[in-house]
Amino acid sequence: MKDKTQTTERVDALLAKMSIEEKVAQLNQIGGADWNNGPKPEEVIRKSGAGSVLWLNDTKRFNELQKIAIEESPSGIPILFALDVIHGYRTIFPVPLGMAASWDPNVAEKAQTVAAKEARAAGIHWTFGPMLDIARDARWGRIVEGAGEDPNLGSAMAAAQVRGFQGADEIDTEHVLACAKHFAGYGAADGGRDYDPVFLSEAQLRNVYFPPFKAAVDAGVGTFMSAYMDLNNVPASGNRWLLKDVLRDEWGFEGFVISDAFGVANLAVQGFAKDRKDATLRSLQAGQHMDMASSAYLENLAELVQDGLLSVEEIDEMVRPILETKVRMGLFEKPYVDEGLLEKVIALPEHREAARMAAQRSMVLLRNEGSLLPLSKTQKKVAVIGPLADSMTATEGSWMVFGHQPAAVTVLEGIRNKLPEAEIVYAPGPEIRRDIPHPFGEFDTIARKPVQTPEEAEAAFQTAVKAAQEADVVIAVMGETQDMAGEFASRGSLDLPGRQEELLKAVDALGKPIVLVLLGGRPLSINWAAEHVPAILEAWEPGTEGGNAVADILFGDVNPGGKLPVTFPRSGNHAPLYYARTLTHMPEDHERYLSRYWDGPTTPLYPFGYGLSYTNFEIKNLKLSASEIKVGETLTVTAEVSNTGNHAGDEVVQLYIHQKWGSDSRPLRELKGFERISIQAGETKQVSFQLGPDELRYWSTSAQGWIQDVAEFDVWVGSDSQATLHAGFEVVA
Repeated sequence: MKDKTQTTERVDALLAKMSIEEKVAQLNQIGGADWNNGPKPEEVIRKSGAGSVLWLNDTKRFNELQKIAIEESPSGIPILFALDVIHGYRTIFPVPLGMAASWDPNVAEKAQTVAAKEARAAGIHWTFGPMLDIARDARWGRIVEGAGEDPNLGSAMAAAQVRGFQGADEIDTEHVLACAKHFAGYGAADGGRDYDPVFLSEAQLRNVYFPPFKAAVDAGVGTFMSAYMDLNNVPASGNRWLLKDVLRDEWGFEGFVISDAFGVANLAVQGFAKDRKDATLRSLQAGQHMDMASSAYLENLAELVQDGLLSVEEIDEMVRPILETKVRMGLFEKPYVDEGLLEKVIALPEHREAARMAAQRSMVLLRNEGSLLPLSKTQKKVAVIGPLADSMTATEGSWMVFGHQPAAVTVLEGIRNKLPEAEIVYAPGPEIRRDIPHPFGEFDTIARKPVQTPEEAEAAFQTAVKAAQEADVVIAVMGETQDMAGEFASRGSLDLPGRQEELLKAVDALGKPIVLVLLGGRPLSINWAAEHVPAILEAWEPGTEGGNAVADILFGDVNPGGKLPVTFPRSGNHAPLYYARTLTHMPEDHERYLSRYWDGPTTPLYPFGYGLSYTNFEIKNLKLSASEIKVGETLTVTAEVSNTGNHAGDEVVQLYIHQKWGSDSRPLRELKGFERISIQAGETKQVSFQLGPDELRYWSTSAQGWIQDVAEFDVWVGSDSQATLHAGFEVVA
């Protein structure tokens, strides 16, 4: 680790010799893509340097621009090259929501370790990940980028991803700088509509939406990104309470904060700032160090100092953590990248192996009536149908790095690899598309393909039905394309797009065994399938080795053990739907309760934490080390888990609590611990959890602060959020 005093002294020396223009340049991130409307990188860098360059994925170009910064800019300060490396660089892992479904932080840490190694070999220093927004509305497109609805699971995945990206200590040449985004509350946008306003109480922010970000700070994350949207009528990009009062003063964050793309200038677009100059002043004073690509800082900061509205000392304060980061990363000593390194790194077989393992552990078995799965490998004729069965892009998912060429093993290919002697008949059926095109569609060659005519769609439908009719078993691969989740990808409905459900019904009428494999980046309302299709596997967007991993599970080489990190609603109209709600005056167990809606049940289609296995587990012998503890003390919760089936498998044991009364109403249930364990058939293992002040305290609206109440508590341990194995204890003064 570089000595902190030496780093400070080095940065002091740099600041002492830099002009105001050079300092402002360090607060500027330049768009490096050809389509970027801002200034050309070479021009800006030669004149005054630059803090960072993004939207560029070209190793040779990185070195060219770095050479200009080192040899031609006034201060010779190296550039941070940044890119969205969300779930893999060249080797693609499951999307973050999928990795969260593993309930195994080691999966996320390993995935981002590989992603960091490949990205750094390409010349990238900084990734805009992990995304830590809690999302309780499945309609929100960016739910795919996070860990779902729960702060406990989200915090574990946050810390794991930071460790994976940055490494255990200083960021060496095989790791990258991580960025916790989007701070904060972005996942609670009105109606699940991307960019729309967010209105959250301070209690909700501190108890639900902040914890993953705090976990990232505790794990040593180097940077934060502010969110686009208004938070309680103050845009996050200009929100001093968020960026200074909470992040720096309370949590002690010492890194730097960057806006989201064009976020500084957009303060004027949002009606918060008068103009770009006012937006610059308010964003910097709120605690935002770097302007992502809007050039507002570049245009206005020096003039604001000249006008006396900002001091040089305020500018220095903002530049300092950026320079400290570059010093600690060793960029002054090693600014360039070996242009031949990437091809060696991506060839490492362990990267593909890790991607396959991550995909296997991320998949969730939702239904398996009559133990249809696993399928026999002696199948003679298999029909693989559905518009996503042979789609590399749907398999790798949303948020690929710029210039990525799809190279995934599709589900069709994975099945063919698994059954080389069988006859595999493929029929995609009618295509599926967004009703309103994606704004980034010009970068997607698939989106530019001609739209099927109604006649072509009907012919494709009948071909798929015929293929199913002639097969022994049908594997339907359905869900959403990669552009149906992510940014600009919110939905009003959660139904299967297009004619997919209609195709399922037609195949079901044939009386053939059907397995439904879901690909996509969010929960879907598969109500009909959940009653009629005997086997359903949620595969998410599983990445480069996704097709092989699906086949591993379908044909029994791997026993699925993933669990849902988010509730599956029965309808998009039910969102937001999540398990950790508070009690009403007429709870679900009230004698007169029927449903919250008169036109159908409001219970989830599948609850948070749910997932099946090819074996059976029994969780029993729940014990608490004490029935009563004092405020500040800790008790231990233990239970036994037995594999009562015939196969080895994984169970995720989950601990939930409910505080029965207190200063505030508390959620029906809150996840306070989990552990994924592997158990052999006939084996029993014990799990234990701790419940103490960290688990029992909360931010109280009544007290306007953190408290731990004297109260009674329920405890449940089980395999999902509807666990019934129960005990209780009391906290006394």
